[in-house]
Amino acid sequence: MLRRQSFMRNGYHMAYLFLIGLFIGILIVHLGHEAWIQNGNLLGTDMMNRLKNSRPQGAGMVGYILRQRLSVVCMLGLISTTMIGVPILCAYICYMGLAAGCLLSVAVTRYGIRGLLFMAAALFPQALLLIPAYAGLFLWALGLNRTLYVSRTNLSGYERFSSRFYMVKCAQMLGIMTVVIMGCLLESYVNPNILHFVLKIF
Repeated sequence: MLRRQSFMRNGYHMAYLFLIGLFIGILIVHLGHEAWIQNGNLLGTDMMNRLKNSRPQGAGMVGYILRQRLSVVCMLGLISTTMIGVPILCAYICYMGLAAGCLLSVAVTRYGIRGLLFMAAALFPQALLLIPAYAGLFLWALGLNRTLYVSRTNLSGYERFSSRFYMVKCAQMLGIMTVVIMGCLLESYVNPNILHFVLKIF
């Protein structure tokens, strides 16, 4: 029961941090409208034309995407074993919200409903796997960090330094990495076709 309550509390904290970053990102774009929209090139006409005229093949993308995604997973996993793991993890979640807020705000300001459709196409279908995988990664990292550094923690039913504890954590990490790899394959081989189809309306 205590483990479940802690799990839910961590999930709420993650959502709050992401929403805070999202709000800040939207606010930054609206306050700096001239820099982001009038003078900025992000999602501008030239950028959208380049996206429409390029059709990268999955085989050429998958290696790069895998390196990017798995490096983040490994980095956060390693950082979570240190005493500064939680602050860095919280900052990264907030940064993800900030980036999402900026992109979403620019897309909607420039293109309205078409901007929302573009953002949805840019995330589908890999987000169906990557979002749960990253949420699982954040919860895994928080649980590991608190188990290692918070005294009398109730986040794990295993002894803090037992071999079973590490075996369970390694198995969970392998599961997270497997889902991330599947998401990367969708991002490389399926998403470009969807994005190219949606870009026809721009």
